[in-house]
Amino acid sequence: MSLELIRRVAPKADAAIIDVGGGASTLADALVSSGYTRLTVTDIAAAGLHHAQQRLGAAAASIEWRCADVLTDELPPASFDVWHDRAVFQFLTSAEERQRYVAQVARAVRPDGYVIVATFAKDGPHRCSGLEVTRYSASTLHAEFGARFALLDEAREEHVTASGSRQSFQYCLCSVAA
Repeated sequence: MSLELIRRVAPKADAAIIDVGGGASTLADALVSSGYTRLTVTDIAAAGLHHAQQRLGAAAASIEWRCADVLTDELPPASFDVWHDRAVFQFLTSAEERQRYVAQVARAVRPDGYVIVATFAKDGPHRCSGLEVTRYSASTLHAEFGARFALLDEAREEHVTASGSRQSFQYCLCSVAA
């Protein structure tokens, strides 16, 4: 779903894309394989980033890797065409954290850029990796971002974990107003 949405809003290979919380995810692999050349992967966990870099081998050199907390990282302003986050926002359980996150998105994504955020859906798990999460519908997720972010599309995805359990995810695709 993430790759499909990114391809939809960023068909050109030189689009600047940030994958927030990308860690050991294989999305970077898929983006590199699809020809994208301006990728940034950020995660708070160095081990996840290292795992992805090892897996990608020489291709990892073409990606900017940032080991940082997205709430405090000094991302360059208006530098990304696409902001992608699958499962970071759901861990922000306080309103203050969510406001800081949205301010970071608003600062880092260029006007007329796109934001793709996926969280556990309303019927998804209450906890993940032992941590509390906040679950969302499309309308409640979009409401966290506000009027500057126009909701273009929303989708649900049923993710099957390695252990075979199902987790419902809610995706929102927004454009950023100029």
